Amino acid sequence: MIPLNMVNEQKPRQIAARVLGQRRTNGLFVEDLLEIALTRAALSSADRGLCQEIVYGVVRWQATLDWLIALKTGGREQKPALQTLLRLGLYQIFWLDRIPDHAAVHETVELAKQGGFGPQAGFVNALLRGYLREAGETRKRLTDLRVSQPALGWSQPEWLVTRWQKRWGAEKTARLLEWNNTPPKTFARVNTLKTDAGQLVEQWRKENVEYDFKTCDWTGENLVFELKSHPPLGSLASFRSGAFYIQDPSTLLAVRELNPQPGETVLDLCAAPGGKTTFLAQLLGNQGRIVAQDVSEDRLKLIQENCDRLGVACVELVLPSILHSQPAAHFDRILVDAPCSNSGVMRRRLDLRWRIQLEEIGRLRATQLDLLHQAAARLKPGGTLVYSTCSLEPEENEEVVQEFLREQTGYRLEKQRELLPFADSVDGAYVARLVKS
Repeated sequence: MIPLNMVNEQKPRQIAARVLGQRRTNGLFVEDLLEIALTRAALSSADRGLCQEIVYGVVRWQATLDWLIALKTGGREQKPALQTLLRLGLYQIFWLDRIPDHAAVHETVELAKQGGFGPQAGFVNALLRGYLREAGETRKRLTDLRVSQPALGWSQPEWLVTRWQKRWGAEKTARLLEWNNTPPKTFARVNTLKTDAGQLVEQWRKENVEYDFKTCDWTGENLVFELKSHPPLGSLASFRSGAFYIQDPSTLLAVRELNPQPGETVLDLCAAPGGKTTFLAQLLGNQGRIVAQDVSEDRLKLIQENCDRLGVACVELVLPSILHSQPAAHFDRILVDAPCSNSGVMRRRLDLRWRIQLEEIGRLRATQLDLLHQAAARLKPGGTLVYSTCSLEPEENEEVVQEFLREQTGYRLEKQRELLPFADSVDGAYVARLVKS
């Protein structure tokens, strides 16, 4: 029986174990599974934070956790649900300092009993307590593993780590791997269609939002803020009224390079969920026309919801079939924020490291080229075309642009830039600005 003083501590772990188990059988991303579970649970803010930290941490460090388990079991395969519980316990011991070791062991054993693994409870207890006795030595082995076998030590795909090492070397790759395993910061873009930076920070002070200024060479000052701590965003009047939009600074570079001017007609070819679309409208001051295309009604609905909240009034939402029926070559500027491997945002998309495949990069490249050619047919002479991804892979970035320029006459590359987490302290991104003769 769980002691009364552990009931509140146990519930976040129960939810965490259930969400982690659902990853095996549900196609949703773990962030979505967790949000659904937390919405249904009546947890305090602290318990929600603990549950999220356990779930996200176990997913990030899955390969390293499995290595620890294999060391104590001779590599014998465990039932998936039991493997999840062992990961959960070991993560608390070696990565979550605020959890007492005895509590991590006790609660994992209790979860095993509740989950139908009563006969294996002794095994769970013995494995975890064995590691407690060897905690100092194990921590040293984990540190050494990051040098001797970086992919395993940092729990990231070996093929991807090997690519990065060939490109940047061991030291920069290690910094990228560490970045990918660091919980991402939350950044807010001030929505100047509704307010300005001064008014927003004054409102934040009243709402108990702690913030810091974030300035990049492409953002300028008083546009982006790091939210250091805050109540749930949905509870903030400043959020509900559309005074700001949650957005990493890296995503603003493509819009800056497009440089839309009031009165122009702009196409955002892959627009959902609307972060770049609404920043385009902000730079236009709602004075112009933005055609935002995406592939489904559900994705267009996301854009509309953000436009409504942020006071964006110059956006027209279209499906590909509608866009194809419109006249060619009538846009002043076009943004192609292409679907990609997302390797530059691995720390934000937790499941990505276990889903990304080398073959996917080649498949996506064909899609990226097709989108560029679609855009080329719709741009006015003298117009600007910006191609962007959140990928770090050359095959999706500069190589796509070079192939496009070989195939499409009348375009020149005016500028390209790559943002690297270990160099720029923002999510990875690539942006190329092309001009039509």
